[in-house]
Amino acid sequence: MSDVRKEIRFKTARSGGKGGQHVNKVETMVEGYWHIESSKMFDEYQKKRIVIKLANKINTEGYLFVRSQTYRSQLENKNAVIKKINNFITNALTEAKKRKATTPTKTSKEKRLTEKKSIAEKKSNRKRPLMD
Repeated sequence: MSDVRKEIRFKTARSGGKGGQHVNKVETMVEGYWHIESSKMFDEYQKKRIVIKLANKINTEGYLFVRSQTYRSQLENKNAVIKKINNFITNALTEAKKRKATTPTKTSKEKRLTEKKSIAEKKSNRKRPLMD
């Protein structure tokens, strides 16, 4: 797992929500900005993969933007931002397993057809009987 803690720029602001008078004085919300292209931890292929996977979280300047205002202390919010960015990166870099195509078994086909027939019969019994 990669830790991009040294490459993140932090910005603080006043956090909204509960807290009374204290919340109006203290800047506990933390925003983290990580510039992907200038990162020295990843090669070009990894950077391109991160940009593709996290396209909706990257702004026009190429920064991955994450915000945290969950906790009442600035330090905890800063750690949360670092953790979120690291999780985003590891999820973007993990490759999904290839799906193996399988064919349904004979028993499952028969079961599906018998269920289909029973449902069709049930629905046909709901119809009004024909008068000759």
